[in-house]
This record gives sequence, C-alpha cells and structure tokens, in this order.
Amino acid sequence: MSQRLPVLLVQMGRPPEEIQQAVGDQPAWFEQALKHPDVELKIVRPFLGESLPAPESFQAAVISGSWSMVTEHEAWSERTAEWVKTVVAVGTPLFGVCYGHQLMAYALGGKVDYHPQGSEVGQLPVALTEAGRDDPVLSHLPESFPVFLSHAQSVLTLPPGAVCLASSAHDPHQIIRYTPNALSVQFHPEFTATVMNKIIASRSEQASLRRENKQALSNDVSATSGARAILQRFVLPSA
Repeated sequence: MSQRLPVLLVQMGRPPEEIQQAVGDQPAWFEQALKHPDVELKIVRPFLGESLPAPESFQAAVISGSWSMVTEHEAWSERTAEWVKTVVAVGTPLFGVCYGHQLMAYALGGKVDYHPQGSEVGQLPVALTEAGRDDPVLSHLPESFPVFLSHAQSVLTLPPGAVCLASSAHDPHQIIRYTPNALSVQFHPEFTATVMNKIIASRSEQASLRRENKQALSNDVSATSGARAILQRFVLPSA
C-alpha cells in the first residue's frame, strides 16, 4: 500500500460558537471537500501558537478563511505571512481561501483593506478574465460560474507579477495566480449550501444584513461544484 500524500490545512481561526454548533469547524469542511484515498489532511493552527512546518514536509498547503482581518496584523498572522513567502519561494503548491487569499496577496506585496463598497455575502457569480480562461486549473469552468462569498476585506492592489484570473461585480480580484504553484480565491470552495446559509443567518442576526437581503440570499443558495473543483484540481492528485 502506497503512503498517503500529506496535504496541510493552515487553519486561521475558528468560526463563532453558534456556527460551530450548527455546521462544525473549518477542518471538517475542508476534509469533506478534499476527501481522497491517497491524501492525508494535516492541520496546523497558527492562531493557537502552533508552528508552521517546513515546505518540504507536505505535498501542498491550503490557507483557510478567518473571522479575523488581515489589517489587524495579529502576530500569528504576520508569522504566517512570512511563512507564505518561504513556501512560494520553494515552490510547494499553496492555495489560499478568503483570508488566505488576502494574506497571500499581502505577504507577496499587494494591498489588502476593507472594500470601499462594503461586504460581499451569499452565492454570487464570478467571471473568468482572459488569463483565467487560459489557466489549466480553471479549464473545467464556464466563463461565469457561482461561488459562495462572505468577506469585508479585499485585495485592493495585486502584488507585483500576480495575474487576476476572475472577478465579480463587487470585487475585481476573485482569483489570483502568483506563480505556477501559488493560487488563491476570495470565495469559499469548501462551503456547502448549509454552511453558507448558516453564515447568512449569523450575519443577519449581527445586523450585517437587512432581513429582506438575508431572505433573498438564502433563496439563491445551491451547490457550487465548479468552485469546489478549483480547490480539488489544484490540491488533489489526478483530480
């Protein structure tokens, strides 16, 4: 029996308690999305002070979303940003999701801050750019496809040399490629419709969304298999 390939999940925080109780914690979402007989998902939690491993010790890494903000410059986040630079320089495949997307852009020289038009929440369409249509990881996708989004901050300026592969009406930097082995997405390929609906409900209860907007967003939520396949094609063998 061949040895399973180690894939690292860098967990950048925990959801609020009411979300955990309803739909679980982030590792469970990624374990479902990245389930593969030849892959062993290993988890490191920098926000708990856990050390980030050397890039040579894993096959690929995924940086998760967070309920923190990149511009808070928390010590554990800044340490992870320095680690990102090392992983990208070595060439080990690295994939960022939401906070991970923003942190990768920030670490590599881009600008991250609150979006001037506010938050982007729910199931919304993104469209491939010309570069995105030519990217091998995105070749399975139509020109426009639905994704799950929940973020207040955005990548406002790309790092030097980075290429935008997809945009939405709200955010022009939905998918960014930095190098052949480094890619990030503003949306959540690991979310299910159940997770997305719980987050919509939670944000509504916090007055982030008006009730009528919450209902409209909830009505529009369904599976986003194309978005999930981006994560799988980048990280998993033969996906």
